[in-house]
Amino acid sequence: MLQNLIFILTVVLINISTTNSFYLPGVAPTDYKQGDTIPLLVNHLTPSLHHVSHQNKIKSATYVYSYDYYYPKFHFCQPEGGPKKQSESLGSIIFGDRIFNSPFEIKMLEPIECKKLCTSKYPKSDAVFVNRNIRASYSHNWLVDGLPVARIVEDQRTNSQFYGTGFHIGEVNKDHAAVLYNHFDIKIEYHVRGENQFRVVGVTATPASLDRSEIPENSPDETYCSIGELKQFHLDKDKDNDVLFTYSVNFQKSDIAWATRWDQYLHVYDPKIQWFSLINFSLIVLILGIVIAHILIRTLKNDIVKYNEVNLDDDLTDESGWKLIHGDVFRPPSQKQLLSIIVGSGLQIFFMAFVTIIFALFGLLSPSNRGSLSTFMFIVYMSSSIISSYISGYLYRFLGGEDWKMNLILTPIIVPGILFGIFIFLNFFLISVDSSGAIPMGTMITIVMIWFLISIPLSVVGSILASKRPLLDIPVRTNQIPRQIPQQPWYLRLIPIMFISGIFPFGSIAVEMYFIYSSLWFNKIFYMFGFLFFCFLLMILTTSLITILMIYYTLCSENYKWQWKSIFIGGGCAIYVFIHSIFLTGGERLGGLSSFVLYVGYSIVISMLVFLCCSSVGFVSSLFFVRKIYAQIKID
Repeated sequence: MLQNLIFILTVVLINISTTNSFYLPGVAPTDYKQGDTIPLLVNHLTPSLHHVSHQNKIKSATYVYSYDYYYPKFHFCQPEGGPKKQSESLGSIIFGDRIFNSPFEIKMLEPIECKKLCTSKYPKSDAVFVNRNIRASYSHNWLVDGLPVARIVEDQRTNSQFYGTGFHIGEVNKDHAAVLYNHFDIKIEYHVRGENQFRVVGVTATPASLDRSEIPENSPDETYCSIGELKQFHLDKDKDNDVLFTYSVNFQKSDIAWATRWDQYLHVYDPKIQWFSLINFSLIVLILGIVIAHILIRTLKNDIVKYNEVNLDDDLTDESGWKLIHGDVFRPPSQKQLLSIIVGSGLQIFFMAFVTIIFALFGLLSPSNRGSLSTFMFIVYMSSSIISSYISGYLYRFLGGEDWKMNLILTPIIVPGILFGIFIFLNFFLISVDSSGAIPMGTMITIVMIWFLISIPLSVVGSILASKRPLLDIPVRTNQIPRQIPQQPWYLRLIPIMFISGIFPFGSIAVEMYFIYSSLWFNKIFYMFGFLFFCFLLMILTTSLITILMIYYTLCSENYKWQWKSIFIGGGCAIYVFIHSIFLTGGERLGGLSSFVLYVGYSIVISMLVFLCCSSVGFVSSLFFVRKIYAQIKID
């Protein structure tokens, strides 16, 4: 039975994980005829977080920001008339894509053998800059027909080959010298669609470093790439350097269909680890569910029966337990305005994440449409402002708040304002290092305008709807004088209970968080939305169960201040998300203050989003749990 279940689940996840091979309506293939120009576009230069020099195992400084391809210090060849920026989506711009045309001239089925691009002069200071970024493993990111120009990578665990996006601008050789790649062998795989109709289904590049200093200037182009005893070329930091860039193009027929051309780019790393994680924490959720069921069905039932049987005897009724605080458990918490905003904003983030994963799971956010995932997330987040304001306004009224107009104003401003402020702060560091990831001022103004035109009106509608909806009933009356809370066990205090509770939800997403960070920092394509969907559900379910369990123990310890505690218990997962992101660098040395601030800053943002999402789930679960158990007892 268990084997059949695992087999069925395997088939479902494999099918879900590969749904990115089909495309959105409107993303149509391009048919080329022989001799048609195939544009080669260039994107930003990105670093790899983990870089070890070739064979010498010497780690270099790591940088986390990208550069424009035509950043002046790199001196890469430019097209005639200067580079022209290509149109990009909002999400693509926010995530740092900066796409330009290039001087490469490629025509379908017309091979090129060692064609000269240009000769660039590198001053001494720029040679130092380029060598530093070669050691930091910066990579080219080219695009041909919407496909990344890839390098062939071999997975040593499975002995399989796949296409890794991008390729390095140079390498560190056995002599510990940084050598610059100045020749590119480009291979274009094409699929025959019909008579004189061809489609691009794969592009790879094999770079090489060739020293042409001893070749006469007037030599034929083929001489520059001849198979001789050519030495690798490195930029001399003590003098100016002249660098000749060349490229070759060849074509290879392929049986791969256009609709499945992305399959060779999408590679599952460590599938056994992912399956182990999924099954392991599914069992943990099952065990937690059994514990909660035991509490609800047996322990609580016995408590309720006991309390109701002795209801006529007040002395016995007030003996001990969670019923003792029935007159205080629904007492409004402190800072109910802030609590309501956190819950409303957290459920908005939960809705955005859930909808985005669902759409990506069914292949509706194709990697061929650059920036579609981040653009979609931004649109869903703005559109769901009505949800955050509705929940925040309703909860604020339920907790006894009276200044609902202030809640209407603060809900769409506080959390988005904090996030926007952090991004502006980090943007200054990106600007200081001339990074392509710096968001242009025009884009920022556009985001603010869209926010005020769409999000704010929706928030007003949500608050108005919440003000007209009847409130949930409270099953017990609240005493006028609050009870004194007895000394709490150490494990039920705020900091220990956050660490104890947070480990369970984090465990369910730890492996997927590694792959998500690999996508953000290591320039890898994340597409395993089948695994992510199930891990996300496990995280939400685990957060709900562990929060209910800890709130039950809190109530049994006669502590009626459960509202804020449920927020921090549910959000305890964020602590481990942040710790995980810090240790993910593997002890590498981040290059400069900007890299440190950017890495820590974005890690804090991700942890904060996880905290808001999980804390809101924990609070809502606890609210329904508390209402349910106190509605079952008889109070005179």
